[in-house]
Amino acid sequence: MPFSLTYPKRKLRKMVQRGEYTEALEFGKSIEERYTEDHDFLFIMGSIYYILEEPARALPYFESAITFQHDDIEALMLKTNVHLALKQPQEAVLCCMQILKIDAEHEEAKSLLSQLSD
Repeated sequence: MPFSLTYPKRKLRKMVQRGEYTEALEFGKSIEERYTEDHDFLFIMGSIYYILEEPARALPYFESAITFQHDDIEALMLKTNVHLALKQPQEAVLCCMQILKIDAEHEEAKSLLSQLSD
């Protein structure tokens, strides 16, 4: 049944929407083995770590999510912010450039690239 397969991700998403980040993180860890190649799950887990201000833990999730959906500008933007939080400006520049290849008019990426290039 497709419904039963999506229920854990739906529950995780609702926990995040309610601001239950710590609980969502624990729940996500408990189901992670089933979703190691699921873009949405990886994005959600990376976002939770990012919200909880744990950029080093968020980064692998965003990197994995992007491998499954190369044109996910939102994931790329969060990955850029993670690199900035980790004081990795060259990696942030590369992310901005990747975003601009997908959307040449992306204002935030253009602005950050300009700031990082100065």
